[in-house]
Amino acid sequence: MNKESFQDEEVAHILNEHFVPIKVDREERPDIDKVYMTFAEALTGTTGWPLTLILTPEGKPFFAGTYFPKRFKKGLTGLIELLMKVKDLWKKKKDDIIEDSNNILKEIDRIYNGSLKGNIDKDILKRTKDELEEIYDDRNSGFSYRPKFPLPQYILFLLEYGYNMADEKALMMAENTLINMYKGGIFDHIGYGFYRYSVDEKWLVPHFEKMLYDNALLGITYIKAYEIMNKPIYRDVGEKIFEFLLRDLASEEGGFYSALDAETEGEEGKYYVYEYDEIIDLLGEEFGGYFTNYYNITEEGNFEGKNIPNMIGKNLDSISELDMSKLDNIRDVILSYRNRRVKPHRDEKILISWNGLAIASLAYGGKVLNKGLFIRKAKEAADFVIANCIDKEGHLLSTYVDGESYNYGFLEDYAFFIYGLLTLYQVTKEEVYLEISKKLKDEMIELFWDKVDGGFFHYSNISEKLVLRLKDFYDGAMPSGNSFAGLTLQQLYGLTKDERLYDILTKLFYSFGKNIYRNLTAHIYSILAFTSFRI
Repeated sequence: MNKESFQDEEVAHILNEHFVPIKVDREERPDIDKVYMTFAEALTGTTGWPLTLILTPEGKPFFAGTYFPKRFKKGLTGLIELLMKVKDLWKKKKDDIIEDSNNILKEIDRIYNGSLKGNIDKDILKRTKDELEEIYDDRNSGFSYRPKFPLPQYILFLLEYGYNMADEKALMMAENTLINMYKGGIFDHIGYGFYRYSVDEKWLVPHFEKMLYDNALLGITYIKAYEIMNKPIYRDVGEKIFEFLLRDLASEEGGFYSALDAETEGEEGKYYVYEYDEIIDLLGEEFGGYFTNYYNITEEGNFEGKNIPNMIGKNLDSISELDMSKLDNIRDVILSYRNRRVKPHRDEKILISWNGLAIASLAYGGKVLNKGLFIRKAKEAADFVIANCIDKEGHLLSTYVDGESYNYGFLEDYAFFIYGLLTLYQVTKEEVYLEISKKLKDEMIELFWDKVDGGFFHYSNISEKLVLRLKDFYDGAMPSGNSFAGLTLQQLYGLTKDERLYDILTKLFYSFGKNIYRNLTAHIYSILAFTSFRI
């Protein structure tokens, strides 16, 4: 839409004459995204990005949709037709539109902020494991047909459950998914790191975007698998994830950038795919043949006539250390060659929430793998945030760009960053990280806690007030703020034995206990937090 419409003079003229056009970066303003995505889902039954909304001057939405071409195309309403129709309707039925919008918002507030309270019983772990087993893909692993998302929370739960309960099926589901994700094209076998998700059922063809939070959470997951299983493959994948983070997403200041785009020169994946002859010409017949055979690169290709390197169908146990050394040398040559291409755009926002996850991942990985570099980089990122993204009143800010920090932090900023600091403290035993964690915990409770019904709101009582103030309990690709608030409060209670934290934890889990049972797999980080709390 940016290319087709927002940069188009005809569309711009209509927008500027009849509307106030506002384009929002959902990563900088997750509060706006959360409110209006919730509205769109309630109104249309579906959501997605780009999200297109039309609001009253007070910011109350009355229309929601996703993608609109400039003009009618293949059954899709055109943006120009939509805008002109809404312009006319607003003139004729403005009062009716506003009344309908108010009624919808009231209903959303009732549904999403209504009472979902209930106790969590001891059977929740077995029920969650059984539900994951029901949706597990026995053929290709993972927990959906397609698209396939990594969903590290599912794997973490199965690893913990399988280990603690000696449940072989749980461990098998976790291990198969970890191995097949790594062997697939969703992992960048040349430059490392995981892409966003796989569009097919075999983990072969990814959406080529790389996100900081995905790789941070997957780093934790593979290192947890190594810690439990002691299998070198999980150590190796974890180290490769961290190598990618430090090489491609680390800023000179110490924090971590957000993402790498999927497209270069207008084509998705162009930077990451190869023709068969291209590899042979680069490496020669012997090494080229060895590499193409190992990574399933053919003359026909597996992606629009080109090739996504992958190891699908390969037996990793049959690869000798000599072979691995040889492959590593070849990969270095190909990576150097790839670096001469037009590189994907790097989103150089430093988001405090995602940095919290990266800090935790590197600190934990450094401890388990005995890698001082990872711990040092986690400390540098934490120190950067502490120095640059906490204002003089002690409020955490959410975004850092070009030397400027702004936007009061959201719940996920506080919860994820505290999680990173506590992990760093447990690894380094440096008291400063514990003390800052406790201060931010107090601030989180003061700014976000619902004193009437329990649970934490998504945005604080000092942030810009939107048309709805919601609580986020749902764990998707990103953990919910409430689930990680539970994790961090549980950790702090274990360290301090502060009875106030025990009371808040009890109220937190009770505040949405019924909601957890309605959809177990959508609340697995919360279930992990609850498990730790009970233990």
